[in-house]
Amino acid sequence: MIKRIHHVSVAVRNLEEALKLYEGLFGLRPEKIETLPEQGVKAALLPVGGSEIELIQPLDPNSGVGRFLESRGEGVHHICLEVGNIDRELEELEKKGVQLIDKKGRWGLVGKVAFLHPRSTRGMLIELVQTVQERP
Repeated sequence: MIKRIHHVSVAVRNLEEALKLYEGLFGLRPEKIETLPEQGVKAALLPVGGSEIELIQPLDPNSGVGRFLESRGEGVHHICLEVGNIDRELEELEKKGVQLIDKKGRWGLVGKVAFLHPRSTRGMLIELVQTVQERP
């Protein structure tokens, strides 16, 4: 069951420049900045009300986010929906015919994450997240 929109993710070429822009325009400061080698990005979370904006910079131009930037430029990369139990949600979605990028949750910036293929969601990359305070 979907709890809320956790964040909207924006692909950027330079994280530090993007952070300066979001702070200068909107007064938003990062709550968390982390390099995620397994996802190929450096990411920052900017709290906005009950949700967040995530800025992601690719670590490698040949990564998924790097290829996204090359073909589409900077902009919205995906939306993230918070769920209570990610693995159960993935099982249910697969039963409904959704094409999954991840069949099980894996560790991300704020908990267990998994992605749904845009072919199953009208062209939008959707991430699911089950938030946890810290990795076990």
